[in-house]
Amino acid sequence: MKTELWYTEKQTPNLALSCKISNILHTEKTPYQELSVIDTVEWGRMLLLDGVVMTTEKDEFVYHEMISHVALNTHPNPQKVLVIGGGDGGTIRECVKHAQVEKAVLCEIDERVIWASKEYFPGIAAALFGHPKVEIRVGDGIKFVQECNAEFDVIIIDSTDPVGPGVGLFQPEFYQNVHKALKPEGIMVAQTESPFVNAGLIRRLFRDISGIFPVTKLYLATVPTYPTGLWSFTLGSKVYDPTDVAVSRIPEPDTKYYSSLVHRNAFVLPKFVQAILEPR
Repeated sequence: MKTELWYTEKQTPNLALSCKISNILHTEKTPYQELSVIDTVEWGRMLLLDGVVMTTEKDEFVYHEMISHVALNTHPNPQKVLVIGGGDGGTIRECVKHAQVEKAVLCEIDERVIWASKEYFPGIAAALFGHPKVEIRVGDGIKFVQECNAEFDVIIIDSTDPVGPGVGLFQPEFYQNVHKALKPEGIMVAQTESPFVNAGLIRRLFRDISGIFPVTKLYLATVPTYPTGLWSFTLGSKVYDPTDVAVSRIPEPDTKYYSSLVHRNAFVLPKFVQAILEPR
């Protein structure tokens, strides 16, 4: 009798994602976390950090397109972009698709994530292979933004969940430093978890970011391998409102999920998500 191998992520104390594994490609303990790459029957190759799904070959495009293009198409001239985290390279890959982007800096704390992504996810990590627009910095993104002053047009916080090395990326002090690191017309965007199981966190982050940025908007996308499949992003802008961008002005990049209509409709929130953002 052939034994089947399954991977199970306990996404909450009461919810789990389970996938049939066809092969275990790599495992290691980095200085920061447990890193694994597995082949799954349903989702293809999957990158895990501390047993949590970071990205998969099959659905990665949704997350990476939505965390990138909304802000980049809201800003009229995003020449210099910073991605904090995102060592798999998917967000940087989307950033360099924009002709106006002249430089995209990736600041990733764990160099082994970059290595594993280049080795096992070349389609996602394509922009990390010496792309002329891309600068890779291995280091702490929290410290990096502390040292920047009005340097970037767009900052994308492509973080892990708020545990381990990612905890500091969900604090108001960090968002204050991101604000300082942005130019006067700058925009930031962060992944802010699932409204079904992280409502309290979303409420706090929206309050913190809206207390710093005059324009703060939450938007949604469907990422099947993340908890509940419904995922939120919070955008903070010094000037530009992403819901005011004319559809005719939004270019149609080489994408599979994002489009000009998706850009606008992602901000149409269900009533229960609107209720999360209401002051209490």
